[in-house]
Amino acid sequence: MTAMNLRRWTFGVVGAFVAAALCAGTDAQGQAAALGGLDRAGPAYTTHRESSSNADMDRNGDARSIAPGETIVLGELEGPGRVTHIWCTVGSDDIFYPRALVVRMYWDGAAEPAVEAPLGDFFAVGHGAHVDVSSAVVSVSSDGRARNCYWPMPFGKSAKITVTNESKDHKTDSFYYYLDWQKLDAAPADAQYFHAQYRQATPATPGNYTILETSGRGRYVGTVYSVHQMETGWFGEGDDWFYIDGEETPSLRGTGTEDYFSDAWGFRTINEPYYGVPLWEGYFVGDRLSAYRWHIDGPIAFNKSLRVAIEHKGSIFTDQTQFLGQFIERSDWISSVAFWYADNAGGPTPPLPPLETRLPPYRVLNTDALTFRATPPQMITKGNGGVNYLPMKPDAAIEFDFEVEKPGRYRMDAVMMYGVTGGVYQATLDGAPLGQPIDFCREGEDPLWTRFDVRDLEAGKHTLRFEGRGPSPNLRSIGPKIHGLGFMRLVLLRLEDMAGYHEGMNAEQERKKAEKK
Repeated sequence: MTAMNLRRWTFGVVGAFVAAALCAGTDAQGQAAALGGLDRAGPAYTTHRESSSNADMDRNGDARSIAPGETIVLGELEGPGRVTHIWCTVGSDDIFYPRALVVRMYWDGAAEPAVEAPLGDFFAVGHGAHVDVSSAVVSVSSDGRARNCYWPMPFGKSAKITVTNESKDHKTDSFYYYLDWQKLDAAPADAQYFHAQYRQATPATPGNYTILETSGRGRYVGTVYSVHQMETGWFGEGDDWFYIDGEETPSLRGTGTEDYFSDAWGFRTINEPYYGVPLWEGYFVGDRLSAYRWHIDGPIAFNKSLRVAIEHKGSIFTDQTQFLGQFIERSDWISSVAFWYADNAGGPTPPLPPLETRLPPYRVLNTDALTFRATPPQMITKGNGGVNYLPMKPDAAIEFDFEVEKPGRYRMDAVMMYGVTGGVYQATLDGAPLGQPIDFCREGEDPLWTRFDVRDLEAGKHTLRFEGRGPSPNLRSIGPKIHGLGFMRLVLLRLEDMAGYHEGMNAEQERKKAEKK
């Protein structure tokens, strides 16, 4: 197979996966055209799978555990071949495991990985967050827990795919996976290898943020971009710039961050085949975003080198809504994954940042260690670090005390249990409402990330209370009328502990003072 034919095959396969993903949303004629190649005999191959399936087929333990610092091998494959699909799901008490687990891929015996990225970021969601994605080549479901990748990954002699648990404290109890691949009868003559590279700036510093800088020949096919906002305002006035083959002036220049990600006039949660924003929390300090853009519609070709960069400029407002400017350098926390195909099998640079720099300094509290009170004080159990409350009264209430060591501005989140017996509760902090009432009733039994608010807290004791607001409209008519609530983890983030908090605003205020003088 020639290099040209391989590239046609590679992106033709992507197109087929796109069609499969979009069957429900396309007309019959479009489906027939897109899926037409599935009934034709292409290059000869045999189908193979590596998985976490138990070697004893009569047993049900089909997962691998990963101790802190340990690496497991998903597959060591003998080529020629191509990986066509990767699926995984994880069971862990580490709520930020998507940033702690790192996926690496090595092609044809290369010493350095061609793919190196945190698991969640590789599957299009940063921050260690758990949200769903629906796109042409990456799909995430089950509230961010079932991850699928359909990027075609050809190799000549061999392939090795690993996952490392870089947490120092948390064991990954269960890592389930499928690794589907095809063994080819003949090796491609000039394969282009799949690459993915994670980068970050925590915080962003003056000048453009670099998404990728690489040399050689290849095609750029995608970007995942995540921002943790350190200012209130709109971070996305920055343009995307692509410098191809050593250009001093980029030949591909954008008009704004949301424009590069194919949206317009700001962001909102959206999932489309080639672009999307699976995580969008808003315009305020502490809010987070993850966006993706797949260049399947037109991969960006380069013959000698490629540098992909983006400005991180935008508007900034003070807490008193004073407008400081529209196009200011911001000190947000930025991370990204670049995706491309290249002639070389070797690894991306720079090295992956250590875990302690990939996550903000969250404080995670197991709620079973907190002092709590309930009315009525029945049907309370502890387990897995959390507290389950299963009262029969719809106006029941339970409250938890927690301590804050330093005064400051805190982002508050929780891991709450949602299930078939969940009730409707209003959360309050020290007597003041935290957002709207929350309906904890849903099919299944799922611990889910629940976002509260950003609050200014004094040092000392605070009380988080949940007050019953009646039965859920989703409560089934059969079974006992329980108005349950499960509180597993309280997650606190003091924004003053994040480098870059208010740096951009302070710099702009100093600039305006200097102008007045």
